Amino acid sequence: MYKAIIIEDEYHLREALSIMLEIIAPDKVQIIGYAESADEAAKLIDRLQPDLVFMDIMLKNGTGFDVLQQISYRKFHLIFTTAYEEYAIRAFKFSALDYLLKPIDAEELKTAIDRIQDLKERSLEEKQLNELSYNMNKVPQRIILPTQEAMHVVKINQIIHCETSGSYTTFYLNDGKKIMVSKPLKNYESILLPPDFFRVHQSYLINTHYIVSYSREGMIEMENGASIPISRAKKEAFFKLMKEE
Repeated sequence: MYKAIIIEDEYHLREALSIMLEIIAPDKVQIIGYAESADEAAKLIDRLQPDLVFMDIMLKNGTGFDVLQQISYRKFHLIFTTAYEEYAIRAFKFSALDYLLKPIDAEELKTAIDRIQDLKERSLEEKQLNELSYNMNKVPQRIILPTQEAMHVVKINQIIHCETSGSYTTFYLNDGKKIMVSKPLKNYESILLPPDFFRVHQSYLINTHYIVSYSREGMIEMENGASIPISRAKKEAFFKLMKEE
């Protein structure tokens, strides 16, 4: 059972989230406190030491980021709740931090709770928060890839290609390193976008800057020696992209 705190300055949204949690996760989540302001939230987290925190970004007298700078207790899972636009959502994805987009969908809430059960540690990673703060204000240049061993901070231009197998994705980097994460490729297709990246096949997403050659028959040779097929459905779009570049 996760002891949870909800940090949200709008009463009806706090109540809605509480009711959803009681319905979909009565045996997994117990709400032990609420906060409306940044100062109140920081004090509550340090005092109650929760396992799980749902936190809005915009709060009374501050933001969720202000809360994170004030607290000393950090051994909890964090799920941001936000009404931010797509650009900010991409920043969350690059930082590998969990979020729920308002209005919160019950199925997405359930998925988020199920996902934290798979995590080895319940501790905020400073590098994730730093990346999120950085990416909120700039075009993201780095992505965090979470594995059981560590949070890997990878420069976007280091990625040669990605290969998926079921619910796992392997990132192949230009230094020969491979990093496998327990998320499907579709999670990264929405942030590694054309023209720099292109999903050429159900199983492959490539960095177009590392293409050595490609054939009309539908094979791509990458700088690391990988031979990657282009699916029939992607051929026209791929050749058009190469022509435009």
